[in-house]
Amino acid sequence: MKSNYKKIGNHIRDVNVRNSELKTNTLLGINIDKYYMPSVANIVGTDLTAYKVVKAGQFACNRMHVGRDYRLPVALSRSKKDFIVSPAYDVFEIIDKEVLIPEYLMMWFSRKEFDRNAWFFTDADVRGGLPWESFCEMDLPIPHPNKQKEIVKEYNTIVNHIALNNRLIQKLEETAQTIYKQWFVDFEFPDENGKPYKSNGGEMEFNEELQKKIPKGWGNAEIIKFSKDIVCGKTPPTDDEENYGDYMPFLTIPDMHDKVFAIETERRLSVKGVNTQKNKTLPPNSICVSCIGTAGLVVVTSEKCQTNQQINSVICKDDTSYCFMYFALKDLEQKIQEWGNKGSVGINMNKTEFSALMLLKPSPIHMKYLAPFHFKWVTLFYCSPVSP
Repeated sequence: MKSNYKKIGNHIRDVNVRNSELKTNTLLGINIDKYYMPSVANIVGTDLTAYKVVKAGQFACNRMHVGRDYRLPVALSRSKKDFIVSPAYDVFEIIDKEVLIPEYLMMWFSRKEFDRNAWFFTDADVRGGLPWESFCEMDLPIPHPNKQKEIVKEYNTIVNHIALNNRLIQKLEETAQTIYKQWFVDFEFPDENGKPYKSNGGEMEFNEELQKKIPKGWGNAEIIKFSKDIVCGKTPPTDDEENYGDYMPFLTIPDMHDKVFAIETERRLSVKGVNTQKNKTLPPNSICVSCIGTAGLVVVTSEKCQTNQQINSVICKDDTSYCFMYFALKDLEQKIQEWGNKGSVGINMNKTEFSALMLLKPSPIHMKYLAPFHFKWVTLFYCSPVSP
């Protein structure tokens, strides 16, 4: 009930312990999934005495970019060892753990509803910072501690089940990658007698474009030849908040890390936002490839969606070719990254350049036979929820 809702600020206090004695040089940051991670900052020659110390059971958060990123990076330390975070972070702890359990608070911070609420509290700065005072004014339900423990236990059961499923997914992807390599790289796909093609005398011929031997009758073709269309994404005007809502997923690079299927996105578009660029809507089973900045990430769309301009997408010709295309495009990751070495401004591969990249093209009979390459069964696992 709403009467159970209390202000966060009534139950937490700011902690400002500096690393003045240099007891640790373990510097961590917080990722968008709300976990501590090793910092990527170069700390060579940096004075670490100003950095803030985080102890077990304490929280740290970065309030600077909530408006831009649509989430508050915040994490609970479960480490027995102290570590440090940026001086720009806030470190805080629960005043009375008999009233509010840290794991329950962290569970609440992990909810999408909390991030949406935090976004509404951001200031007018271009990055959309969340003032400390506003953070403390946010409400959350605080039931009896016994009920909190019960909720956390149920939540952890779900989290552990998801972790188990994700490990299974990883094994399945490794299996699919092994099959792809065996069939399309080593050319040991089953011949008409069910035996590995190349090692059993299958005819090979040298391909000038690919600079390697491939099965006779196979060739190469530009990405555009494999697709119905290539779509370069676009971002609806961000100064109009009515372009964003809950109607359709809006895929950006942070949504693509460590994913096969784009099941969830940080942001979604409204009907109005989608209609401003109808020609950018992708059907399910399209292959999205990041081509600007963090390049070479590849995911498959699980439903209709749109993407931002950092992503080029292949709308496949049929519902099975995406299986082949997914791994074929993953094989291009290094080539796309090398593209950035041609200039001094980093990787920026446009639609025309992306469309012209060359892929191996199996013969029509093999393409029809090999396209799914036992990957369909993996799809069922990738389409399961991956977050509580």
